[in-house]
Amino acid sequence: MARPPHESWDCMLPGPPSRNNGGSVDCHPSGLLAFPSSSSVVVVDSPSMQLVSVLPMPPPTATSSNNNTSAATSSSSSLSPFVTSVRWAPFPLPHDLLATNQHLLLAAGDRQGRIALFDFRLRSVLLWFECDSVLKPGIQDLCWVQAGSDWVLVSLAGPSLLSIWNASTGRCIWKYDVSPELFSCIRRDPFDYRHFCSIGLKGFLLSVMVHGDTEDDVVIKEFHIPNDSSELQKLERDASGTAASSPALAAFPLYIVRFAFSPLWKHILFVIFPRELVVFDLQYETSLFAAALPRGCGKFLDVLPDPNSELLYCAHLDGRLSTWRRKEGEQVHMMCTMEELMPSIGTSVPSPSLLAVIICKSDSTLQCVGKLYSTGSHSSSFDMDFDNPFDFCDEPLSAYKTHLISISDDGKIWNWLLTSERTEDARKDATDVGNGTGLGDVPVLETNTSDIDGTADLVKQPDCVTSIRNCSSYSTLNQIDLSPKIILVGQLHLLSSTATMLAVPSPSLTATLARGGNSPAVAVPLVALGTQSGTIDIIDVSANAVAASFSVHNNTVRGLRWLGNSRLVSFSYAQANEKTGGYINRLVVTCVRSGLNRKFRVLQKPERAPIRALRTSSSGRYLLILFRDAPVEVWAMTKSPIMLRSLALPFTVLEWTLPTAPRPFQNGPSRQASSSRDSTSVASVEASSTDSKAISTDEPQDDTSESFAFALVNGALGVFEVHGRRIRDFRPKWPSSSFVSADGLITAMAYRLPHVVMGDRSGNIRWWDVTTGQSSSFNTHREGIRRIKFSPVVAGDRSRGRIAVLFYDNTFSIFDLDSQDPLANSLLQSQFPGTLVLELDWLPLRTDKNDPLVLCIAGADSSFRLVEVNISDKKTSYGPVPRAIKERFRPMPLCSPILLPTPHAVALRMILQLGVKPHWFNTCSTTRDKKHYLIRGTASGGGDLRSYMIDSPPVGDSVVPEMLLKVLEPYRKEGSILDDERARLYAAIVNKGSAVRFAFAAAIFGDSLEAIFWLQLHRAVNHLMNKLINKSPQKASVPASISELDDASMLSRITSKGKSIPGSRKRNALDSGQLRLMAFEQEELWESANERIPWHEKLEGAEAIQNLVHETLEGLDEILRLVSVGNLETAVSILLSTPPESPHFSTNALRAVALSSAVSRSLLELAVKVVAANMVRIDKSLSGTHLLCAVGRYQEACSQLQDAGCWTDAATLAATHLKGNDYARVLQRWADHVLHNEYNIWRALILYVAAGALPEALAALREAKLADTAAMFIVACREIHAEIISDLVDSDDESKSQTMAKQLSLPGLDPENEDVIAVGEFYEQYQRKLVHLCMDSQPTFD
Repeated sequence: MARPPHESWDCMLPGPPSRNNGGSVDCHPSGLLAFPSSSSVVVVDSPSMQLVSVLPMPPPTATSSNNNTSAATSSSSSLSPFVTSVRWAPFPLPHDLLATNQHLLLAAGDRQGRIALFDFRLRSVLLWFECDSVLKPGIQDLCWVQAGSDWVLVSLAGPSLLSIWNASTGRCIWKYDVSPELFSCIRRDPFDYRHFCSIGLKGFLLSVMVHGDTEDDVVIKEFHIPNDSSELQKLERDASGTAASSPALAAFPLYIVRFAFSPLWKHILFVIFPRELVVFDLQYETSLFAAALPRGCGKFLDVLPDPNSELLYCAHLDGRLSTWRRKEGEQVHMMCTMEELMPSIGTSVPSPSLLAVIICKSDSTLQCVGKLYSTGSHSSSFDMDFDNPFDFCDEPLSAYKTHLISISDDGKIWNWLLTSERTEDARKDATDVGNGTGLGDVPVLETNTSDIDGTADLVKQPDCVTSIRNCSSYSTLNQIDLSPKIILVGQLHLLSSTATMLAVPSPSLTATLARGGNSPAVAVPLVALGTQSGTIDIIDVSANAVAASFSVHNNTVRGLRWLGNSRLVSFSYAQANEKTGGYINRLVVTCVRSGLNRKFRVLQKPERAPIRALRTSSSGRYLLILFRDAPVEVWAMTKSPIMLRSLALPFTVLEWTLPTAPRPFQNGPSRQASSSRDSTSVASVEASSTDSKAISTDEPQDDTSESFAFALVNGALGVFEVHGRRIRDFRPKWPSSSFVSADGLITAMAYRLPHVVMGDRSGNIRWWDVTTGQSSSFNTHREGIRRIKFSPVVAGDRSRGRIAVLFYDNTFSIFDLDSQDPLANSLLQSQFPGTLVLELDWLPLRTDKNDPLVLCIAGADSSFRLVEVNISDKKTSYGPVPRAIKERFRPMPLCSPILLPTPHAVALRMILQLGVKPHWFNTCSTTRDKKHYLIRGTASGGGDLRSYMIDSPPVGDSVVPEMLLKVLEPYRKEGSILDDERARLYAAIVNKGSAVRFAFAAAIFGDSLEAIFWLQLHRAVNHLMNKLINKSPQKASVPASISELDDASMLSRITSKGKSIPGSRKRNALDSGQLRLMAFEQEELWESANERIPWHEKLEGAEAIQNLVHETLEGLDEILRLVSVGNLETAVSILLSTPPESPHFSTNALRAVALSSAVSRSLLELAVKVVAANMVRIDKSLSGTHLLCAVGRYQEACSQLQDAGCWTDAATLAATHLKGNDYARVLQRWADHVLHNEYNIWRALILYVAAGALPEALAALREAKLADTAAMFIVACREIHAEIISDLVDSDDESKSQTMAKQLSLPGLDPENEDVIAVGEFYEQYQRKLVHLCMDSQPTFD
């Protein structure tokens, strides 16, 4: 595949995250996972578990940069602090092709209180938010909230400061400090994006509603959640006041308080304290449930509600995950399973810690699509794929799937599949249901539809709509029939710990000549990193991934070298004990291919000196072991290593020669050593001549030899040659001037025949040609030199003297020793912005003189980086230049459509919407032939790409799909459009109608609300058609009067806590999940209200009753809810419970009398006997609603509720007592409020459609500049309408069908309508503009 010419080697592999990163993690709705690691932000594709990119946080500048992006080029004196919070911006893929706004934006906050808004596509900071440059309060959490038509960013800084920022200007518009409370986290309400909450460690809860972008538009409300905070008080005493200025995550990292909004129930919060789970109701300001952790369970880390089922997942600090199931009819949760998220097999001691967990909601949205619209588990033409971890032989028996990502501090990201399978009894019941038996056991609404609507549905429900209500076989499951299970389906391994050593293989010619080959040894694209934890990570630089990780040592790896290109030698040491003293040195040879570790030089007793360094020859044959104040040992690294000699000289540095620099005239391998040397040796070499003579001369001689250069404490230099098993003097040509330094020891050296380069602790660099004796030196005016590395050279290189120099201040420079003035022409790279350099070396993979030089860097931020250094005749520089293309290897294609260039992403969305045949996708499935997928790189089946479309486009230009398919062809050949699982899902639903294809396309690109809208559209149109058919209004049915009972039995029955509510049914363990966000049908609203009533029945005591009924607006809501569902008896019972001494007694008595009159005469007489007279008190604004309901004035009651802001209660009341146009008016007014006040266009559209206000829905789409969506909306509505009409009449009676279609036409969507015609014309223009943008944009990957 063609790669862009500007692609470079520059890449970064992050180190492991830690608790300093605050346990932050966020998952984009499209599946991109973001989390902080040290001072960077890591982005991972969660479906394939592949690293996408790493965004380093720019360091702080010396002066405040405010909104200027110059912060990215800050001074080198400052380091980037830890990133402590990340949050994706909730911006969808743009529909407006001319819009300039980006959709992949990521906000990141750090420990110094800075907040950066990254443009992920540009990999750079787009905006800096103004922060307090003096206090620098660390950022604990971030959250995006809707304010009007725009989004604002909410930050939690320091211990208690809450701020709201304008996302366009970076200006703070609101601040609120709740000191001395310690805030913990922020969460947004999934039912209302204007609303968010923040919780403190002591249970303080702040609810905030943002109506606009000014300070006056912010409304707050404070709550307190009772909990046991005795442990926190003890921690505060031990902290001695330091917690007052520190964020909670820094002051008390193991005392965690988190909460989450319920995705299924409005106003419900799930709160975890360290050892307590609480369910809190915001509307009633009370705790509905609290449970303490059992003994033996670790403290809570986080709480995650399942988006599609009544399950809670709680992560624990000890690395386990508990699953809690809600008890039917109550907000009571019981722990049902406890699973390990940190498998103990093969882990180090101490074991890694769990840092963060998150649920991938993109998979949950796609699961809704598949569950509601796919017929069975697979279509007939798509068989089971046993090689795919997402396919299971018992998939039809799996009730749900949820993907959970966990992150541990050893650099591992785990992808878990949470499933809930049926028990044996449930399987039998499901089989009976599938065979048509046992239908009486299927839970359905017990109340007839006519009891709610006044009439039964006359429109036949399509299969897909019926499945939404019944969830196919899933609805037959009760909660006790489900058995939750957890399966590991993927893992990504980052660096396991902070790197301490870096080693690159640079094998010489002898590496293969010794094995009988004729070609130079292959330079493998591997880099080895030794870490603080004792592991050795092997990095595949071509894939920018950890290829292998070996647990070799029990403590820090202090030395690491390659032996050729397939073995590693490393060492560590530890002090023996305080009494005896000494050191235990551990030397290990690791085979990279097999992973086997073999120790050598194993001694029984501790040694006096620890090992200082290792030096291996480029062939991997010889090893030098340097000790601290002890002789150097020379080893032959055979299968069983043999020590050749001990050299008792005061060495400071030793370096083997690198492979010989190739010359243009060389045609074959050349020897690395000269046969003779006409020079005299210096005193230091003469002193060692006796040692070399002692080595046997009778050993067989090899054809090749290798040499190493050294420096002594006195500054003297020398070169030894190892020939076979003999060590002899190299006899170099010495320079005329002395190299003995008077101002510093030689601390670093590099050796490649014929040059030796040295650096000392004073910053001087000297180099010497051992064959000619030429030498020179210069001063770098820097601190001491720690490493010198020769750059790799190839035939035709202009210079052979480029070196990288690492200084003791962890900065580096690049010099060209072949230039006239190396210091003047040097490239000084003091450090990477925001981090220090611990180790560096060149990557030896150049094959052409035009290839760039690449540096391998081990940073102090635990990262590993490749940095490209481009060479020109003028000056060394960073940056891309035209050259040979570098191929990026991935084990599987990166199938993340959101990462495509914006025009190409919009083109793919359009193709998915219009419908493409499944065999167009080219996936990497191992059983591709079974699915009729094309093999990678093969030609398409025909010349006309339009043959891939399932049908001619119902709207727009018919030529455009072919042009878009041509644009997407490079991605299709690469197999990077959809992965196997999603391609299989699309194949199952592609022929199920336009609406489900639109839902799939929206879910793929991360717009979950749009996906839910398309899933609900079929039901909304069906609801509208029922209203059109039943034009004759009927009065709402009056509940049947209950039988006459005596006073005592009546009071006993209506006050019993265990009474079943008339018409209620058990909610399925797995219901429609996210679809409840857009509930509109009478049954759904009525059922939801009915479900909530028992949650508050167990509030006992006079104070609780007063809080429930008499003192707050929420208490009146409870009565309204009971009235709305027709449960007047319980409402009367609660009102009659008011004690006579209460000031609210009179008004509640009046309500009780009015409501009892609507039930029965006996209940009315009972109420009159109980209550007192003198009803003169004026009640609150909502009190009249009860009386309106009692006399049957439901329309006025709904209007009064809507005026008071009780929109859901008004809809519930209307769903119970209104029908036809009366109910539609309530829905349409609700839709207007949702669109213009809550700015939720997708929920408003559903309400408009259900109310029959299709012109208003179309106008809302056009006003929002969603031109393509408006066209798709018309297509979907017409298709659903035609399907319903065909079901109403006989398909053979064409004339009757046409007559029925005219009588029941969709209002406002007629083909002759001017707005509809305008939408079609604009869509064609939209398509043509898209084609031009696609042609101007080059395909890019990653």
